[in-house]
Amino acid sequence: MSSKATANLGQINPKTNLGDLRKMAKEIKMDHDLALELWSTGEFLPRLLAILIMDNKRIAQNLADELDKDMLTHPFNERNQLADWFMANQLLKNKQLTALVESWEDSSSKLKRRVFWYHQARLRWMGKTQSANSPELLLKIEASIANEEPEVQWAMNLTAGWMGVYEKQYRKRCIAIGEKTGLFKDEKVSKGCTPNYLPEFIAIEAKKRIFCG
Repeated sequence: MSSKATANLGQINPKTNLGDLRKMAKEIKMDHDLALELWSTGEFLPRLLAILIMDNKRIAQNLADELDKDMLTHPFNERNQLADWFMANQLLKNKQLTALVESWEDSSSKLKRRVFWYHQARLRWMGKTQSANSPELLLKIEASIANEEPEVQWAMNLTAGWMGVYEKQYRKRCIAIGEKTGLFKDEKVSKGCTPNYLPEFIAIEAKKRIFCG
């Protein structure tokens, strides 16, 4: 372990939060070799920091595969956080890597499938709706969401939610998915947060956008 990696690891402790990691990353800037050292620790917080300082030009299929396998060694919430950060901070910052994400719909890796569907959801809530592939994706969600892995279910559900909000022609079908599967129906959410249960999610988010003009 290099002295630089040791010094950065010394700043991370159980009380370190995500904001602290972002401040550290801002100070470090891009340092791919350091990122790989931090990743090699196998620890959750150093791996989050590693993701922030990677050079996406040095990320290819083989490295993405290795990182994916490593993420699967973490507990449920940690591996989802790692996958989501990797997507938002690296994979979607590079056209070649985004194209890689778009090829993961039927990947054998549940985290790669999660990233594929989360990307589709993000396109919609960020106003970059991919209407051309909506019929195909909706059919896939209707057919397989009930039997998908929990990590993937959440992202597929989110895609259906934003599809139902922005693409009115599919709203009834998206609501019906939630009613049929019952996914997230009994989930408790914090005050001010939108429930993931599709009938409620779509109703609440669609209403917000009516009021916003």
